[in-house]
Order: sequence, then C-alpha cells, then structure tokens
Amino acid sequence: MDATLWIAKTGLDAQQTRMSVISNNLANVNTMGFKRDRAVFEDLLYQNVRQAGSITAANAEAPTGLMLGTGTRIVATEKLHTQGNMVSTENALDVAIDGAGYFQVLRADSTIGYTRDGSFKISSEGALVTANGYRLQPEITIPSDAQSITIGADGTVSVMQYGQTTPTAIGNIQIATFVNPAGLQAAGENMYLENGASGAPQLLTPTQTGAGKLVQGALEASNVNVVEEMVNMIETQRAYEVNSKAISAADQMLKFVNQNL
Repeated sequence: MDATLWIAKTGLDAQQTRMSVISNNLANVNTMGFKRDRAVFEDLLYQNVRQAGSITAANAEAPTGLMLGTGTRIVATEKLHTQGNMVSTENALDVAIDGAGYFQVLRADSTIGYTRDGSFKISSEGALVTANGYRLQPEITIPSDAQSITIGADGTVSVMQYGQTTPTAIGNIQIATFVNPAGLQAAGENMYLENGASGAPQLLTPTQTGAGKLVQGALEASNVNVVEEMVNMIETQRAYEVNSKAISAADQMLKFVNQNL
C-alpha cells in the first residue's frame, strides 16, 4: 500500500510540472517569437518480481513476466520550433524570419544570443538593437541622415540618405541555423543560447538553402495555440484528480485494515 501512495505521488508531481509548462505557454501567448514548450513524460524503474521466460516447470517457461511500475516523471521540456503567424506592423525596423534561422545578438556578458524576435530599435549611436539594447550581429549602423530603411529578403540593409536619389547598402543581416533547434537553451529575454545538444551555429545569408527569408514590416507571433493549451490544461487537471483519488483510495484501504484487522 505504501507503494501505491508513492506511485500516485509521482503522478501528482509530474502533472503539476506539466501544468506549470502549460501556464508558461499561455502567459507568453503574446510574446513575439516565443516557442511553446511540451512536457515529456517517462515511466520510472520497474520492480521485476518474475522474469519473463523463467522456468516454471519441466519444459515450461513463463510467457510473460511480473513487473510492477513505480510511477512517472517529467524527463524533459521540449521547445517546439514551429513557425508562428506573421503579424504585419508596417514598421521598417520590424523584421520576421519566414523559415528556419535566428537573429544573432551580443548579450551583456559578451556571449551571442539567438532570437526570433525581430522588433529592432535604433540606439543613440545608430546601431540596430533589441528592446533590451543588445546589438544585432553583425552590427548594422544606420546613418543619422537616413530618410528611409529597406531590409531585403536576403538580409541586405539599405538606406535612402538626405540629398541622394539612390539607396546606399550599409550592411547585411545574417541568420544562424542549428542541426537541433530543440536543444537550444532558453535564456529568457526572447533568447536562446547554443549548447552541446543544439550543435554549432551555421551562419547563412537569408534565402540560402536551409535558411529562411526576411520579411520587413512584420513580426513572428508566438506559436502557442490557446485552444490546444486549454485542452491540455483540462487533461492535466483530470489526470491530477485521478492520481489524488488513487491516494484517497489507498488511504481508505489502509484505514479499513487498521480498524478492522
């Protein structure tokens, strides 16, 4: 009976963790470039009471074994890097990636962060930066006399300067792709960090093979589906209730044994 209580307890822990994952998804439904998480379950070790194939009699063996499970746990939270919807903003500094790839930004600790949030601003020095002031890499500096900014699908940045009749190219935006995007480490601030699971970044020009294209005047919305998350929440709540009932049933059985035997 103690085993029953412990098994149900692992179920409660796992469902509570899954509810936290779902809550985080819903909280970031309006976060540009956010990628939703999915909780991955696995069963725990089994108690092998009788091995399948063990000898039960002369010329006879057990066709099946007797193995008792010990519960479940969350083994991973997986980022689903599917494309979010494009939201038109008509802002020249808003850039979305249509396809694979991440913008590179220089973080405060001098490491490179990767993001799908292309809502860029212009710093006091004219550099393209994120909302937190992190500079886009390679750096793009907008001249102070720029009248308009154009960002092509291939990442070419050009400006129309005061007194000129033709645009001037001032740089190129590169994007990074990874062999395993799900292995990227979420670092907050709409950023991911490279690690061993993601593999090394491959720097590409947008529209190259394996890289998406850039869309100026648009942002990529979160890929969270509110209806799906609400269904997952209901499912998680019911699973939590079932595990609670298992604990209650085991408690009633122990109470009966204690009072009547």
